[in-house]
Amino acid sequence: MTRPVQRFDVDALAATPWKNGGGSTREIASWPPGAGFDGFDWRVSVASIAASGPFSRFAGVDRIITLLGGDGVRLQGEGIDHHLATPLAPFAFSGDARIDCTLLGGASSDFNVMTRRGRLRAELRVLRGAAGLAAAPHGLLLAWRGGWRAGGQPLAQGQGLWWADAATPWAVATDDPDAALLAVQWHTAT
Repeated sequence: MTRPVQRFDVDALAATPWKNGGGSTREIASWPPGAGFDGFDWRVSVASIAASGPFSRFAGVDRIITLLGGDGVRLQGEGIDHHLATPLAPFAFSGDARIDCTLLGGASSDFNVMTRRGRLRAELRVLRGAAGLAAAPHGLLLAWRGGWRAGGQPLAQGQGLWWADAATPWAVATDDPDAALLAVQWHTAT
C-alpha cells in the first residue's frame, strides 16, 4: 500500500499519558496503519519523561532513543548503563531488555524510533546542514532546530514529513547555523 508523503507538526499531535503516570507520548507515525503495538513494522514518537521508572518492553523490536531537551535520563538494565544526557546523540538498544530509567534532573523529552527486528532496519542521522538522502522505501524527517527545506517543501521547527512503501530520495537544506534535522530511513532487513 503506497502512501503519499504525509506532513506533521509535533505540537499538533495528541499526547497520550503513560499507564505508569511517568510521562506521555505523541505518536508521529506507525506502519502499517492500525497495526497496534504487536504488529507495527516501525513506529516513531516524541515522549516526555516526567518521572523515573521502568521502560516498556517491546519483544522483537530494535529501539533508538535521542534526547531532545531537558537534563536527560540514565538507562540501566540487562547489559545497559547509559547516560542519555547529550542532546541529539542517538542511542540504540534492544526493546527486549528490561530497562529502568532514572531522571538526571528535571523532566526530559526524547525522540523514539522502534523497528520490528527481521522486517526492517532503521538508520537515524542528525543532520546539521545541507545533505542528500538516498531513496529509502520508508522514512521520516523532523526539523528539530531551525527552518529547513526538504525537496523544496519548507519545514518549520517541530514540523516534518514521513512516507511509506515509496522509495523517495530527498535533498534537505537550511540557512540556520544552529539547525538540526532528524532523518530516519528504514531499509529491508538483510
